[in-house]
Amino acid sequence: MKLKIIMLAVMCIGVMHLSAQQLPVYLDETKPIEQRIEDALSRMTLEEKVAMCHAQSKFSSAGVSRLGIPENWMTDGPHGIRAEVFWDEWNQAGWTNDSCIAFPALTCLAATWSTDMSLLYGKVIGEEARYRNKNVLLGPGVNIYRTPLNGRNFEYMGEDPFLTSKMVVPYIHGVQANGVAACVKHFALNNQEIDRHTVNVNVDDRTLYEIYLPAFKAAVQEGQAWAIMGAYNKYKGEWACHNQYLLNDILRGEWGFDGVVVSDWGGVNNTMQSIYNGLDMEFGTWTDGLTDGISNAYDNYYLSKSFLKLLKSGEVKEEVVDKKVRNILRLAFRSTMNTKRPWGSFGTQEHALAGRKIAEEGIVLLQNKNNVLPIDLAEVKKVAVIGENAIKVMTVGGGSSSLKAKYEVSPLEGIKNRIGSQAEVIYARGYAGEKSGAQDGLGTGQDISDNRSEAELIVEAVKVAKEADVVIFVGGLNKNDGQDCEGNDRSSLGLPYGQDKVIAELAKANKNLVVVNISGNAVAMPWVNEVPAIMQVWYLGTEAGNAIASILVGDANPSGKLPFTFPVKLEDNGAHKLGEYPGNGEETYNEGIFVGYRWTEKEKIKPLFAFGHGLSYTTFSYGKVVADKKEMTVSDKISFTVNIKNTGNREGSEIVQLYISDLKSSVVRPVKELKGFQKVSLKPGEEKAVTIIIDKAALSFFDADKHDWVAESGDFEALIGASSSDIKAKTGFSLR
Repeated sequence: MKLKIIMLAVMCIGVMHLSAQQLPVYLDETKPIEQRIEDALSRMTLEEKVAMCHAQSKFSSAGVSRLGIPENWMTDGPHGIRAEVFWDEWNQAGWTNDSCIAFPALTCLAATWSTDMSLLYGKVIGEEARYRNKNVLLGPGVNIYRTPLNGRNFEYMGEDPFLTSKMVVPYIHGVQANGVAACVKHFALNNQEIDRHTVNVNVDDRTLYEIYLPAFKAAVQEGQAWAIMGAYNKYKGEWACHNQYLLNDILRGEWGFDGVVVSDWGGVNNTMQSIYNGLDMEFGTWTDGLTDGISNAYDNYYLSKSFLKLLKSGEVKEEVVDKKVRNILRLAFRSTMNTKRPWGSFGTQEHALAGRKIAEEGIVLLQNKNNVLPIDLAEVKKVAVIGENAIKVMTVGGGSSSLKAKYEVSPLEGIKNRIGSQAEVIYARGYAGEKSGAQDGLGTGQDISDNRSEAELIVEAVKVAKEADVVIFVGGLNKNDGQDCEGNDRSSLGLPYGQDKVIAELAKANKNLVVVNISGNAVAMPWVNEVPAIMQVWYLGTEAGNAIASILVGDANPSGKLPFTFPVKLEDNGAHKLGEYPGNGEETYNEGIFVGYRWTEKEKIKPLFAFGHGLSYTTFSYGKVVADKKEMTVSDKISFTVNIKNTGNREGSEIVQLYISDLKSSVVRPVKELKGFQKVSLKPGEEKAVTIIIDKAALSFFDADKHDWVAESGDFEALIGASSSDIKAKTGFSLR
């Protein structure tokens, strides 16, 4: 390997001394990429072309060394750069310089409702990937939150296609500015982990286009993503990684995608489909995508020897492999062969602080009765921290997003760091979950086993709570199998390990109770009326504890809003109410377009916490919403302006949300749909005008018969709100 690197470096140095006229076209960066692609392609052997179409190790694919075309190196994941594993094993390679910054999970990013934070996120994680010489980042994930049981929801951006679409684009721009491809996943309809390798998803075209495709379309057409990853599941009876309708008809045909389609690890299942149905690069075949695998199987991949044999016999035309290699070469010219891409940086304090900023903006204050928060350190002498999640490592586990973090500040550590010099901090376990196992040979490095009984743990917790001025319970889910973890779904909406009982007893013991819920999913809260303050804090990565502490004491004012609905009970979710999930090999989306708040509003169900909900330590007033016109045509745009004022005594940010309601339609439509938002920062007493502009796309539905988007003339309402259930102002307008 070292010799290969030296030879490539010598060749590159030699090339640098050639004039542009002497350079082969494919090496001449002054030439258009498409011309360079054709020149490189013409110089390649059939064997070299096929070799580029499949993996040569767990995370790499071949280049063409004799032509100076580098290998491609992929890395998980959307939240940090995965530690190095052996070339043919999932186990750790034992490097000492691959400890990354762990960034907040994408549910947290979505909860910021800030495109600025999304751009920052993409920038810093792209820098980390670039420094590690990875040219494809396997993320972000944009699958829609259909059920709160999906074990992988924490990796995605919530239930709303518009919010997800707006948040994914800056992330891609930030990553790709570093010469690293964002590989947007999992295309498409990967909305459950149970039976993910075998389930066939049945969904009507209107639902597909209105709910499950918009974020991918935005990633391709607005984000200009260089790579897309296929999903494990089937759709129309074909696996998504080689699916004619998804990859050829929609992705490339309708959207004009010119990047590379990468399989999910272990997602390829058929030779002829993988040849003809839109796949370019095959990875992880004969693995489960996480741990299992056949040793040294690469020559036997579907796009390897069998592909080459079909090409040599003439049964498959060479133009078929050329089409794939063009896409792979385009990736190379955009990334590894772009001499102007920056060098990146890794594991820096700047990156850690960027992660903390995103974490602080994404934390959601769900409830704050009697202004228990922020904690007034001048009035508090003793703070009790209770709960296993206050000390549990959260960056290890969860599947392919598991990370070898440079460091991770636990909630208990963060609270002690911030208030330990001003108040006494005492800790009690409260509850004990199952032990965390190692993943890919990477362990947590901690032993938090506790053999005491549930009763003993609760007695201790109550005693500590009674002695404190404020109690902070840190619980929720974790990254273990069957919770927020790839490969399986949750079995229920409730909290595990008897936490409900602990919280109920703490509420009796101390009226100043704060519940800090760490999860990437909604959870049931039967104690909601007994607990004054509740915070949703997600998986926050390296700076988790410091970010949590800054919100608890008011150093940072919470401004996050929920990117998905918290139902009271599982039956308040359409996928569960209509009885299909998880299917029996066939999963039908009977709820159609009515996902999340669209379902609760249609059925007139009051959620536990609504989509878009989030409180602040200050207050905001909304003025009257004014449209710049009362009528628009399909070629027009219309703007809505509302004045927002900070009426409290703290600086804070409010997320102004615009929903559109079609008052009369030829088809059934949601009560309202998010079609715009803006995050605005205001000092105490400050007032700003917020303007949100829409066009006919915000008024359209997908007509499956016409296979086109339709905006019907008629009357509409624009609703301005602080959440989907908290509408502050509205105005009518018409489309003519």
